[in-house]
Amino acid sequence: MTQTTAERAAAILREHRASIDRLDAILVYTLGERFKHTQAVGRLKAQHDLPPSDPDREARQIARLEQLATDADLDPEFAKAFLQFIIQEVIQHHKKHQQ
Repeated sequence: MTQTTAERAAAILREHRASIDRLDAILVYTLGERFKHTQAVGRLKAQHDLPPSDPDREARQIARLEQLATDADLDPEFAKAFLQFIIQEVIQHHKKHQQ
């Protein structure tokens, strides 16, 4: 029995979608782990009366992520926007610890 072109395409599509689903799970769990660490940093900063943000570190992290994105053949502007979103979320969490 031979597969039609549409059947082969459907099988390939299922494989791609299964990979995407696995990668989405990895992203979510990785972000969860990252936020556990940033929460600990926020508590530490609050305990020692340190500012909730560190613009120098943020700039270094953005530059680092842009380079990683370039190396991974990912749009560096997308990576930068993604990290800036995460940084803003982290800063908001840190501010909550200081209240």
